Amino acid sequence: MQSNVVSLPLTEFKLNKMTERQAQVFNYDEAEQQFITLLYLEDLDKKLAAQPEISVNFERAIAHAIEIAYKGEWGDSDAAHLFLQRVLYRINRINLFWYDDLRHYTNERSYYLQKIRNQIEEVWQEWEISQIDVEALQKLDTTQALIERGERDLDPPLSEDARYIREEMTEAGYRHLLAIASFDGLVEASRLSRILGGAANEVQCTLVRVLLEEYGNGRLSRKHSTFFAQMLAEFGMNTEPEGYFDIVPWEVLASINHNFLLTECKRYFLRYNGGLTYFEIVGPSIYKNYLTAAQRLKLSDAAMGYWELHIREDERHGRWMLDDVALPLVDMYPDEAWQIVLGYDQEKFMADRAGASVVRSIRSNC
Repeated sequence: MQSNVVSLPLTEFKLNKMTERQAQVFNYDEAEQQFITLLYLEDLDKKLAAQPEISVNFERAIAHAIEIAYKGEWGDSDAAHLFLQRVLYRINRINLFWYDDLRHYTNERSYYLQKIRNQIEEVWQEWEISQIDVEALQKLDTTQALIERGERDLDPPLSEDARYIREEMTEAGYRHLLAIASFDGLVEASRLSRILGGAANEVQCTLVRVLLEEYGNGRLSRKHSTFFAQMLAEFGMNTEPEGYFDIVPWEVLASINHNFLLTECKRYFLRYNGGLTYFEIVGPSIYKNYLTAAQRLKLSDAAMGYWELHIREDERHGRWMLDDVALPLVDMYPDEAWQIVLGYDQEKFMADRAGASVVRSIRSNC
């Protein structure tokens, strides 16, 4: 990974900026390593109360990156976004169990980690939502809006990036695509599990059905992530979850962290299900691009099996999500149903942004 060192010339700042930040040179890689040390420190909150100085440099980097990423200050915004999303992800991932050293979860209830997460999320989410016309969504006929969006996204026209993947991407580019996609593909649907508890109804049961199919109905050999691992293995690539963390663009991490937020906060239940509806509806069209590329490159069946499986199953999941989850939720929450459309539109916006960043990464590195 390239070093995210950001030098800040004083001449680029207005005179009223904080002098300390003007003179500072922020090394985000170093700050992230400091954070990892804090993350696994036994009794983190107690140690910080006794020695607050051990977190000062990291907190300065966080404050600076927020200014750059979300408040339009001069600097390398991509590096700032990446640093913040990597920190967020390291906190969020503790909500899942990775079958690793139990000591990695020693601070899962840490107030300090909650404070850092909330500090980033507050300004990040304001920045994200500012790119959506929420007032316009609140005035829509929600049922009609969801049906129209579902019809539009079921078979969207090919974008320039989609044509590149289908017609130009090399085998090296395909491997790069797999590496980035593995970050989510090897733990697929894990975040969905976070919303399944509670009162029994048809919506809940449909979501459980989606999760069960993603998990191969309880058989590891049929679990979707197993098929993804087989694609990686076909090229001799790393099949461990998070094995390619260092090449994942911030836009991809942002989509993952956004889903963590929506699934961990039940107030956002409607938004999450709107987003999942988009994801399941549009999935087959995206996977067809990847499958077409693999077929053009004359790759083995094992090197493309995950895409074929998803095209079949997500066509069904998309119908379930629209007909048996999203539309019933409109009836259950008529005054708040616009949030389902918000979740749908925001997922599309963030997914398109992430997809474009993946293609840029492939073009740059392959």
